[in-house]
Amino acid sequence: MHRESLTHSVVINAAHTQVWNSLTDWQSQSSWMAMTSVESRSLGESIGTEIFALTGLFARRNFRLKKYLGILDHMVVTQWNPPHSCEVEHVGKIIKGIGRFSLVQLTANSTRFDWYEEILAPKLIMLILRPGIMLGVRFSLWRFTRTFRNE
Repeated sequence: MHRESLTHSVVINAAHTQVWNSLTDWQSQSSWMAMTSVESRSLGESIGTEIFALTGLFARRNFRLKKYLGILDHMVVTQWNPPHSCEVEHVGKIIKGIGRFSLVQLTANSTRFDWYEEILAPKLIMLILRPGIMLGVRFSLWRFTRTFRNE
């Protein structure tokens, strides 16, 4: 297996804790993540929270169906440091590795969001998928930043 690291950062015009609260409202990620529906299972936001993200052409309509078109990413929160960082382990059948985001307060109303993924996959598969993954991440983070414009 090949280990591939992917990163992207954006600056969001919002307070640090406001960005954290929005980002860790897992189900609301469905509204800004490209072609993805997100659900979580937990007793609260903490280590051990399970997150399920279904990404695909019809992900929003088919998440609850036993048969769906897309890739189901099962994650478990392994580090929880509010309102600064969160790390998950990808434990699904297809996607393995870790994901992390961290928030850095730049000013009272400006926050840098650093996104990081380390994916374990065959090198050829990552060579093919990397451009699409990065395009999807950039688009999704752009949409996330726009959720703060009307607040």
